[in-house]
Amino acid sequence: MFTTRPTLQGTFGMVSSTHWLASQSAMAVLEDGGNAYDAAVAAGFVLHVVEPHLNGPAGEVPIILAPAGGEVRVLCGQGVAPAGATVAHYRGLGLELVPGTGPLAAAVPGAFDAWMLLLRDHGTKSLADVLKYAIGYAQDGHAPVERVGQTVETVRELFETEWTSSAEVYLPGGEPPRPGELFRNPALAATWKRLIAESAGDGAVQEGDRRVAQIEAARRIWREGFIAEALVRQAARPTRDTSGERHSGTLTAADLASWSASYEAPATYDWRGWTLCKAGPWSQGPVFLQQLALLPPELPRYGSAAYTHLLIEGCKLAMADREAWYGDAGEVPAAELLPELLSPRYNAGRRALIGEKASYELRPGSPGGRTPLLSGHARVVASGEGGFDALAAPGAGEPTVARGAEGAGEPTVAEPPTSPVPGEPDVSADGGTRGDTCHLDIVDRWGNMVAATPSGGWLQSNPVVPELGFPLGSRLQMAWLDEGLPNSLTPGRRPRTTLTPSLALRDGVPVMAFGTPGGDQQDQWQLHFFLAVALRAEVRGGPDLQGAIDAPNWHNDSFPGSFYPRGMRPGSVTVESRTDPDVVEELRRRGHDVEVGDAWSEGRLCAVARDPRTGILSAAANPRGMQGYAVGR
Repeated sequence: MFTTRPTLQGTFGMVSSTHWLASQSAMAVLEDGGNAYDAAVAAGFVLHVVEPHLNGPAGEVPIILAPAGGEVRVLCGQGVAPAGATVAHYRGLGLELVPGTGPLAAAVPGAFDAWMLLLRDHGTKSLADVLKYAIGYAQDGHAPVERVGQTVETVRELFETEWTSSAEVYLPGGEPPRPGELFRNPALAATWKRLIAESAGDGAVQEGDRRVAQIEAARRIWREGFIAEALVRQAARPTRDTSGERHSGTLTAADLASWSASYEAPATYDWRGWTLCKAGPWSQGPVFLQQLALLPPELPRYGSAAYTHLLIEGCKLAMADREAWYGDAGEVPAAELLPELLSPRYNAGRRALIGEKASYELRPGSPGGRTPLLSGHARVVASGEGGFDALAAPGAGEPTVARGAEGAGEPTVAEPPTSPVPGEPDVSADGGTRGDTCHLDIVDRWGNMVAATPSGGWLQSNPVVPELGFPLGSRLQMAWLDEGLPNSLTPGRRPRTTLTPSLALRDGVPVMAFGTPGGDQQDQWQLHFFLAVALRAEVRGGPDLQGAIDAPNWHNDSFPGSFYPRGMRPGSVTVESRTDPDVVEELRRRGHDVEVGDAWSEGRLCAVARDPRTGILSAAANPRGMQGYAVGR
């Protein structure tokens, strides 16, 4: 089968990420004797530099790791809501939704501490060893991809009139970053250099102990030192956000000092000899697992209209359950509901709801006989009252990577429109911005494997902290301002995130790590990819990773979106134009509201794999967006 690139194979190490500089930096770490976890940390910090429109150090990152010979674990780099982030506080400001930008949307930053824990517990390299690549690109410059400058142009007036510290970094001399010219972020480079200097341990300490001691010192500096002080000052500054008003945030020194990243067991599901591992229901990860649980024993032909219809309708049911049951704030912990949500009996009942025609309803289930809990906003957008289509409204977070006919989409990945989006006012008027996500997967010669999806803290989320060179995040926008829901805004609890890396075992042995950017689309695209790997022929004796990535993809928006302003499009399906026209026509006959997007617009998947029988490693990366690459040997 023709693919855009070959599936790489080798025995030394494989890396796939959403930017070639991150991939090659990780490979340089492997070549220097580091393991997959050293390489992942180095790549993660490079992604902060080269994809600043997609992630940043004050964002978040869930990580799934499978140490050679060890247990699969999830490392949670999703920070919690600050102590002052109560529903009453936000309602008192006249808000019905958490703004999509600004300090009110900032959770306790989670990415940095997660990367540090990964390095401390599973890596071998020093802090300076893994940060030198990011420091080099920030200090000496790199040639930015087109999307960085395009993104800055969409928020130019906001930066120039309101977020002036961002203009100093991203509009030097009044011009955005341009391809073919070096772009630098000296403030960010200075932050990491100062961090390394201040965290340097006692020279008399033994080398191994000094490595760990310096990492621990860096964590303290982030939580309590000069970085923490700058983050708290920034959170207190009144900032124009998507509400159209200026608000100060709730993040305090105590919030930063009291939180750290943590490990937990993955949520898992067994399917045809595979075991799929995901983060828990504080993420949307179990949506992937439930979509598998909803599949019947016999599947329609891969790629057929019946197959596509089945997956679309199953996704709607899993996403409806996500809306009612996922979160970190429910009276009944969502993790306790997972066995029922993934059980054969429950999903047999849910599967019976899938008919020959497309559903336009939001239909959460009742695990254990419980009554579904939905926010008032979700009920409104699901009912279609007032013709509300929030996906085309200003300030959408990361609804899709494609740009559909209605204008909803991710302009940092798809080509920007030649004219303003209908109904979308000037971003400078209300602070409306968009952002997306990154991903990386690595497997080394020892069999260590890792998948990570860094996001948040992008340049459109908040003003750059002048002393640090990066902004706060905006993940609290995913929590509801209704009391008593699993995903209610609650101090000390994680807002439900869309970030959802994947790791797959075959007969109990880790064999594949994969993931994608794309907000609510992540576990749709990943399911399509996984089934393409599991159901289709191999290539050169290994999984056809590149063929599965290149296969025409699709998504639907028939559920409340996770990003401000939290809209939905009942019955909608967006497909790539490479999709068989007969399949498109049959989907329309079944009642789906099908939009045909660009040929290469759905998904940004990365993947690595290892054959435990031979030790052969594989990797592939997404051609969409023109920046993801796999490397290895």
